[in-house]
Amino acid sequence: MSGAPPGATEGAAADTGAAGARSVHLPAVHLILADPSCQPLLAEYGRVQTLAAARALLAELRGDMLRVANAGGAASSPAGQIAIPAITALLAQRLAQANRSPLRPLFNLSGTVLHTNLGRALLPDSAVQAVAEALRWPMNLEWDIDMGRRGDRDDLVEALLRELTGAEAVTIVNNNAAAVLLMLDTLAHGREAIVSRGELVEIGGAFRIPDIMQRAGATLREVGSTNRTHPHDYANAANAQTALLLKVHCSNYVITGFTKSVAVAELAPLARDRGIPLAVDLGSGTLVDLEQYGLPHETTVRETVAAGADLVTFSGDKLLGGPQCGIIAGRADLIARIKRNPLKRALRVGKLTLAALAPVLALYRAPDLLPVRLTTLRLLTRPAADMRAQAQAILPLLRRALGADYDVRDEAMTSQIGSGALPVDLLPSHGLTVRAAPGARVRDALGMLERRLRALPIPVVGRIAQDALWLDLRCLDEDQQQRFVEQLESLAV
Repeated sequence: MSGAPPGATEGAAADTGAAGARSVHLPAVHLILADPSCQPLLAEYGRVQTLAAARALLAELRGDMLRVANAGGAASSPAGQIAIPAITALLAQRLAQANRSPLRPLFNLSGTVLHTNLGRALLPDSAVQAVAEALRWPMNLEWDIDMGRRGDRDDLVEALLRELTGAEAVTIVNNNAAAVLLMLDTLAHGREAIVSRGELVEIGGAFRIPDIMQRAGATLREVGSTNRTHPHDYANAANAQTALLLKVHCSNYVITGFTKSVAVAELAPLARDRGIPLAVDLGSGTLVDLEQYGLPHETTVRETVAAGADLVTFSGDKLLGGPQCGIIAGRADLIARIKRNPLKRALRVGKLTLAALAPVLALYRAPDLLPVRLTTLRLLTRPAADMRAQAQAILPLLRRALGADYDVRDEAMTSQIGSGALPVDLLPSHGLTVRAAPGARVRDALGMLERRLRALPIPVVGRIAQDALWLDLRCLDEDQQQRFVEQLESLAV
């Protein structure tokens, strides 16, 4: 803490300060807690927490005053006492800061819609309302209301997922990594799983297919080469120890040029002939053909099941637009085995996830309304003209807030979907760019501005590239724009 609070005289010393000093006194802690200015803090934070914070604050103030006194600054100080309301004002700031949630809303202007570090998909209002209700009420999470007995939590969404994917059965775990782990541990523990070398991917957070296979107790059998794998590579590798043929979506990279991979439809006959399950990790896992909304095509879960996959794993919080979860869909007998695995209980989801997932899935029954109702799809399909209009409205306000040290412009830019979905496909977007003006007085102008944006009440996350700070407006909803604009005044130096 630096300096004394309002009401203290500059250069004040504590009672034990320099000889001859006329001291400034700190009020006793019980007087602070009894003062009317402290009563709202006691009501909000409780006596125990407020008392502890008050003692810590007084100790810091006393230390500051002693340092000033020892430096010789107390000789000319008048005697007096720091006003209690000044101390409670500081105490209120300290308590508010200590009780602020570490999980905070922010403005995602990074240009990545499904940003893993920013929570990926945003939920539609119907899902938000369902979660709020699940927080307030006991729910039939594992209770069959019709039969009056224990049920299965997967039943809450299984029928809807079967309808949307064409799969015989479904089970839900806490993310797609868990889905892959559970599937491998159930079907390939102690045996071999065949994977193309070109699909031994690593995604964010150092999740590697070889490592997860090892953890699941499966032996990796690599086939083909990095850039080319053929059907006969799988056929030649399959043997009595083979438990699974596994195809993995390449997620966040693409190999181009002289390449060859084996499609699910090509591999399915071999799997059936040899009696070996064929599993596909789709990663993002979309439930609809995105081309109908003007986006690049991504293989759907239904297409993968129809092509002959026995099991498909995919995420709930990426292209699907729902809460974080991992979904395993496929043959009923294989799903039944997976659900009997003791790991399933360790990896299962809770009522809040299922409460959010069910209304999101229900939106897919009206695909013509999906771009309006599903938040993720609405953001992905926003016209660049809308973002251009936003940029032109915000431009003069940001220029005024930043002053002459910065050059602010509205510019065309490109967004990305994110979270490994369609990694080379970019979306036309629009936003604001900020560069250091020629002759700017501010050192490290862009770095300083980026930090100032993050320090706002609702932090703003952009990206620095090509000597500019890029603020992509794709994810700035029109109903959030006013709150964003209101913050700009605090950027003014």
